[in-house]
Amino acid sequence: MDADECTALRAETTTGRTGTRAPKEAARPSREEEVLARISRVRRRRARVREDRVTLAHGAGGKATHTLIEAVFLEAFRNPLLEPLEDGATVDGLAFTTDSYVVTPLFFPGGDIGDLAVNGTVNDLAMCGARPRHLSAAFILEEGFPIADLRRITASMAAAARAADVSIVTGDTKVVERGKADGCYITTSGVGTLERPIRLSAASARPGDAVIVSGPVGEHGVTVMLARGELDIRADLASDTAPLNALTARLLDACDDGEVRCLRDATRGGVATIVNEIAEASQVAVVLDEEAIPVCPPVRGACELLGIDPLYVACEGRMVAVVSERSAEAALSALRSHPLGSAAAVIGRIGDDPPGLVLLKTSFGGTRIVDLLVGDPLPRIC
Repeated sequence: MDADECTALRAETTTGRTGTRAPKEAARPSREEEVLARISRVRRRRARVREDRVTLAHGAGGKATHTLIEAVFLEAFRNPLLEPLEDGATVDGLAFTTDSYVVTPLFFPGGDIGDLAVNGTVNDLAMCGARPRHLSAAFILEEGFPIADLRRITASMAAAARAADVSIVTGDTKVVERGKADGCYITTSGVGTLERPIRLSAASARPGDAVIVSGPVGEHGVTVMLARGELDIRADLASDTAPLNALTARLLDACDDGEVRCLRDATRGGVATIVNEIAEASQVAVVLDEEAIPVCPPVRGACELLGIDPLYVACEGRMVAVVSERSAEAALSALRSHPLGSAAAVIGRIGDDPPGLVLLKTSFGGTRIVDLLVGDPLPRIC
């Protein structure tokens, strides 16, 4: 807030119609109110890309990504199905989604680019409340890429498709010159059927709702980072990549229609990005409890060494669910009854103030704002 705004605000709040000055202490906005007002003004501004060229931050899932999507893609393609910016579009009883995978390295403990591509698309469909049915797969291969590695990737995709009960029914292949594709890129799209009379949306959260995460966070991102071998850190970690459609079905079966407000898989940008999107779309406050957020010791240790908050680290087999207060226990029990949700936990609640913000109650007894990052400390992890 600049000086002119402060002066105008004080004039409006301390002077009545007759010009009589009200008590000073009743009119002066607190420091907290000024900060929240400033944040609100910034968020209301129209998205604008200030850079002349695309940067890695634009693909990281944080503020730069959101700005790029809103100022370029949404501006060009705007329509009612795209505007909600959910994990997939739902229309005529179907859910549809697409995603690209550029992970490095291609193979890492617990998975590879192949099962990541299948699981990621299956999970986006599941987050729409759909039953995943069919996938497409498009490959961009670099000249010189080993056929043995390609066979390993496709075998992994086939196994992941069987585990998720989906079929890969169409695709495409392109080959580019050596040095132009980092080995292999994969794009998968998916179609699922909507078999429940529900509407899941980031804009559906209500005060009093519970925020649930299905398991420990950050395992995929830290695993991929350590697999690059650039850091002298060793940890007994594997990616959490997994299909979430069976877990999602169990959750939805356990709750009445409308009691599950929103589902999101916490990929790029981690849990922090997901809850910020929910807070903004629903114009509610999300209040998280730091001590309730499950983080396994190796992830916590690696993040502390690198100065990274686990809340921002990507998962590939974890989801965030916003569930009504009265269905929270049933939802938690349903998740914990499935192997992929055995460590599910309620990590926070939905409040009404301040709208559009995420607050974290720290283990030290304080409270801080959890905002979107501009970029990502761990690029190329999905």
